[in-house]
Amino acid sequence: MEFGLSLPGRGPLAGLDVVLRIAEKADALRYSSLFVTDHVVMPVSSAKSVYPYTASGQFPGGLAQDYLEPLVLLSHLAHATARVRLGVSVLVVPYRNPLLAAKMLATTDVLSRGRVILGAGVGWLREEFEALGAPPFEARGSVTDEYVKLMRAAWTTDPVTFEGKYYTVRDIHVLPKPVQRPAIPVWIGGHTGAALRRVGTIGDGWHPIAMRPPALLVPDEYAAKVKEIHGWARRAGRDPRSITLTVRVPMEVRGKRSKAAAGDRPLFQGTADEVAADIRRYQALGVSHFVFDHTVQELRAVLSNMERFANDVRPKVSRARRK
Repeated sequence: MEFGLSLPGRGPLAGLDVVLRIAEKADALRYSSLFVTDHVVMPVSSAKSVYPYTASGQFPGGLAQDYLEPLVLLSHLAHATARVRLGVSVLVVPYRNPLLAAKMLATTDVLSRGRVILGAGVGWLREEFEALGAPPFEARGSVTDEYVKLMRAAWTTDPVTFEGKYYTVRDIHVLPKPVQRPAIPVWIGGHTGAALRRVGTIGDGWHPIAMRPPALLVPDEYAAKVKEIHGWARRAGRDPRSITLTVRVPMEVRGKRSKAAAGDRPLFQGTADEVAADIRRYQALGVSHFVFDHTVQELRAVLSNMERFANDVRPKVSRARRK
């Protein structure tokens, strides 16, 4: 099993010194991955859009906050870290020219010596699509499918020729290629039926967010969606076992809890034994990579939680794996 962290790309912790402190700590503690998030612009009011990961539909922290651009941030992290893998959770694929995005990701893969993961999503914020002059919001799913295929072609063939509905290019060099072979892995985000189809047909992995409405992705729900993904994979002539299963979830290692409070504990938030037991439940479903969100916006608490997990939880699940 592998364990990673999402970096605070927005909000009060989204400053260079803080991000680097967390990244360097993760590298030193031998976490497996670091993920950054994606928004380019935010509207003053999202009257046309509902944020899909809160019960209220409101964006956490409001819309007026600093938001670091993920591809630029990944390039900096490639220099600031030595071993941890570097990903986007998730890149809104329709926002960027696919050849330029493919080139930037390949360059960062070269600079990091093969450590990039592309989490890919379709987006949800209509006003952002409009501000960026992106393809039509209603076409974002089919655009994402096509752009991912084009990006893979840019990473694996030379010269590159591609003909699609939204993008066509003939006989060009897109160099250098990524260090990773055959290509940078693409983990598809989301939990909807369309997202599950996309995972099964073109994804190297599934990378959903859990413990946030409307899809909490508790073990039974997660397992049902994996079954759907595998069905799509078989229909596409793919081996379902080739698809990496991941989950991104808030995590906090706490001290002992009272018996009265134990029943209302959120998954992945509790004592070291409780968090380890939650990990094992998802491991039994095939999950091999966990990405943890921070539950607080205070640097000292974030760093302490990282240490508690590395020292108190990870050895428990590592021993279980070796037995």
